[in-house]
Amino acid sequence: MSSSVRHVTIDCREPYTLALFWAEALGGKLGEGDEPGDDEVLVENPVVGLLFERVPEPKEIKNRVHLDLQPRDRSRDAEVERLTALGATVVDDRRTPDGRGWAVMADPEGNEFCVERSAAELAATEGSTESAT
Repeated sequence: MSSSVRHVTIDCREPYTLALFWAEALGGKLGEGDEPGDDEVLVENPVVGLLFERVPEPKEIKNRVHLDLQPRDRSRDAEVERLTALGATVVDDRRTPDGRGWAVMADPEGNEFCVERSAAELAATEGSTESAT
């Protein structure tokens, strides 16, 4: 027998606030009964749940694990704009003039994640291999 991933847990200062950001970013929903002030707040997502857990210390160094997002119904650049409007920031722009690459972003508490090209964008440059790190 093997294990499966139940949640990806993200330490943060304000679980409810950060979970709201990620629920909107991923089109997920908050766990039933999750409320402001809770020490743990779940974002339910069709792929894997994200659990935001309160910790007393602020984020100080680069993440050892991060999420790579691939937009489903918009371009990478449009998704970067949408996430910026939700409160994320671009911390390292690795997009290239030929349309390849990705954007390294940070959520409102500074946790890094990457936004890659959509499947349609990748298909338009078939044979392309790239990955965010």
